Amino acid sequence: MERRPTLHDVAREAGVSAKTVSRVLNGDGPVAAATRERVQAVVRRLGFRPNLLARSIRTGGPDSTVGLVVPDLDNPFFGALAGGVEEAARARGLTVLLGCSGGDPARETEVVSAFLARRTAVLLVVPATGGEATAQARAAGVPLVFVDRPGPDADCVVSSNRAGAREGVAHLLGLGHRRVAFLDDLPPELYTRRERLAGYLEAFAAAGVTPADALVAEARTAADAELAVLRLLALPDPPTALFASHLNAATGAVLALGRAGRREVALLAFDDLPLAEVLDPPLSAVAQAPAELGAAALRLALARLDGDDSPPRTETVPTRLVLRGRPATARP
Repeated sequence: MERRPTLHDVAREAGVSAKTVSRVLNGDGPVAAATRERVQAVVRRLGFRPNLLARSIRTGGPDSTVGLVVPDLDNPFFGALAGGVEEAARARGLTVLLGCSGGDPARETEVVSAFLARRTAVLLVVPATGGEATAQARAAGVPLVFVDRPGPDADCVVSSNRAGAREGVAHLLGLGHRRVAFLDDLPPELYTRRERLAGYLEAFAAAGVTPADALVAEARTAADAELAVLRLLALPDPPTALFASHLNAATGAVLALGRAGRREVALLAFDDLPLAEVLDPPLSAVAQAPAELGAAALRLALARLDGDDSPPRTETVPTRLVLRGRPATARP
């Protein structure tokens, strides 16, 4: 493997001391203009990259990294969120470190502790059910922003979960559906589940319709969701429409309806399913903007790093209703 150029390599090629190279790179001391230009030219020619973590350890300052903790690396939503953070971080010359909590508060605490030990500049956390990250970040003096779900005593950036669910279910009710099932696989105490269920119920209330308790089904995986839909379709008075509260539920519902040949049952998902446009029929969705969530969270965190000491605030990123194909209206 080819050896990476070092600071001493740059100094030797430029004919200066290592201390002079360090001054040029860090901008922390007087250097003649001609010398600065010569050092920068050698840095570019050799492709030298300073070791930011080593510099942080030597100087006692924060590292140029952003710590991002998500609960699930398999979920495309969190992948898109991480992409939004990474793009915004790159524009500021920062690097993103990604960790997974698995939705476990204890594991979340471990990951946050590891990031703080590396002296990350800021922390972005999609929280599990606990709020231990707040105390950890506060003790370390590191700005913290919760993403997707709020946490205690810190800034947060969330989607318009309740309004989006209300708009989606209202659309189904407007097509004449009165038996609209709610499919969910999230823990009942989780913020996103509570908000989306509240939006579902608010849409019914606004339409003057009473939802049937039997049409609220929980499933933790796509396979569970598929079985739940098949059970709902076997009811004496089955649903004519399904509202899947996120990707796993939507995936299972698509499989169940396809295998049962039930094209007349309307399906609308919260979160846009990959390849939704090529499904038959195409899948309509309440689409979130995960990349925008990530970018907004980083902006908040960096504002705190730059000295913003205003009270904690919440930013809400709007969802949008994406309608595809011919709507499945309820039969008379």
